[in-house]
Amino acid sequence: MIDARAVISDSARLHRDVSVGPYSIIGPDVEIGPGTRIESHVVLKGPCVIGEENHIFQFASIGDDPQDKKYAGELTELVIGDRNTIREYCTINRGTVQGGGKTRVGHDNWIMAYVHIAHDCIVGNQTVLANNTTLAGHVQVGDWAVLGGFTGVHQHCRIGAHALTGIFTAVTKDIPAYVTAAGRPAVPRGINAEGLRRRGFGATRISRIREAYRTIYRQGLKLEEALAILRQQAETQEEIRLLLASISKSSRGLIR
Repeated sequence: MIDARAVISDSARLHRDVSVGPYSIIGPDVEIGPGTRIESHVVLKGPCVIGEENHIFQFASIGDDPQDKKYAGELTELVIGDRNTIREYCTINRGTVQGGGKTRVGHDNWIMAYVHIAHDCIVGNQTVLANNTTLAGHVQVGDWAVLGGFTGVHQHCRIGAHALTGIFTAVTKDIPAYVTAAGRPAVPRGINAEGLRRRGFGATRISRIREAYRTIYRQGLKLEEALAILRQQAETQEEIRLLLASISKSSRGLIR
């Protein structure tokens, strides 16, 4: 399962089911779970933990030092979950002490070619990061979010669960859960209704989310006035609670 031309550190810990292609380099303090496939010419540096059944394609660079001028060689980490696809030329950096010391990628993500995930990012589960998506440091991406090709996300921004961005979107403020955004800078364009239908959301739940979107963006209310209305609805509507949670944690403000 390990090609003879691969270079594996003696302190790397690879499950016996891991496969590694030719000319890949796996450094010290890298741990890889069962069923993970590493293609040729991949570079993995630690401390880095990679879970089960991931597929990392050729020329990816995973777990290297954060691109942060404050970084001074501190011991930081990258943790990647299970069943992720990481395509060609992706770069995922470890965290920084200032950001908590850890970059995290969840489970079942589809990370397409040339994607960059910077230090201290937190990527949830079941996301799609299309080609050339770039996440600056400390970005958070919620479950089921889809970021269109060439999307760029400013540091410390949050992308809510089930959100969607169009191609060449520049995200400079937070995108709430369920919202579709596009433009440079990004502006709201509605809700990700088709994505919600594909994930089993029924017509009633989608209608509630659409009405909540109108409350925030289409009724001329101040944000706090809109949130007061949504808090009442959230007492009985789970999907509105998720929307509120994505807004309440905002530090950069919402796209408007």
